[in-house]
Amino acid sequence: MHSVQPTKLTLALDMMGGDHGPHTTIPAALAAVCEFPELHLILCGDEAILTEQLKLHGVFPHPQLTLHPSTQVVTMADKPAVALRSKRNSSMRVALDLVEKGEVQACVSAGNTGALIAMAHYVLKMLNGIDRPALISTLPSLDSTPVYMLDLGATVNSDADTLFQFAVMGAVMAEEVIGISKPKVALLNMGEEEIKGSDQIKRASMLLSECNDINYIGYIEGNDIFSGKADVVVCDGFVGNVALKTCEGVAKLILRRFETSIKDRVTAQLFGWMIKPFIKSLYQGVNPDHYNGASLIGLRGIVVKSHGNATKDAFLSAIRQAVREVERQVPAKIKDRLEHVLIDKA
Repeated sequence: MHSVQPTKLTLALDMMGGDHGPHTTIPAALAAVCEFPELHLILCGDEAILTEQLKLHGVFPHPQLTLHPSTQVVTMADKPAVALRSKRNSSMRVALDLVEKGEVQACVSAGNTGALIAMAHYVLKMLNGIDRPALISTLPSLDSTPVYMLDLGATVNSDADTLFQFAVMGAVMAEEVIGISKPKVALLNMGEEEIKGSDQIKRASMLLSECNDINYIGYIEGNDIFSGKADVVVCDGFVGNVALKTCEGVAKLILRRFETSIKDRVTAQLFGWMIKPFIKSLYQGVNPDHYNGASLIGLRGIVVKSHGNATKDAFLSAIRQAVREVERQVPAKIKDRLEHVLIDKA
């Protein structure tokens, strides 16, 4: 990747990705530049559509926004290999190219996850010592300190060395972005006993136990993801993605069950309306929109993935995540930590 860096905080946004495209990304971009006066955004997408949307909001031109035209869109149905080969002028690819050229410091996209991973891997390349990228995001916990969990779907099958690398990267994220000193790192397993789990999990546990640079605490089970026992939970992408989607579904189920129950009886309605603000506040603590923004780490650049059906607030949350990672220089910190760890292992 080129060494030239932008002189101010500059991000590229894939404006056409996701289920809602500019109808979501334009309001989120406008909210972001209001929140961060020093922020400049390069909006990648169909110039005519983006211009029309900005004019509808009464903000064209805008001093903190620059349009970067693209003629293609990566759809949610596109296969990663096809998108990589045939959509080189898509809003997603253009945004990643700007990161590679050093014209922006990070990219944010709500587009096709598989295509984004394939394109980012191809365009930005991996850091030395990292074999595979990982999607990492924060989840709420009982003690109010967010928990980092990875991988959430970038690498479906991970061997022991890859899980070890994920642990190193997760620890750096917890230290640098949240500010946790010596974060507790755990492997997600089907039990806490040493005899439980696959051979890859057991070998990864051995590697982490021998690493003095990682505060490894052993195995945790799925019911302890939110307990606060660990600051970083490590697993392969298949397990992580299923666990994340299950948690999101349970959070929505609880709120909907509550809303349904208070409509059934008069007394329940009276009591329900009294506590509904508290319940909604509690739900917001686990609302995926507030924890939106899975970082694709291990690359030579910063890429943040918003979920495909993101609302304005969710996409704004992903932009905030990218800003934090730029300010903390996360890829450089991962590179430095990994080099230190590898030297100690040698």
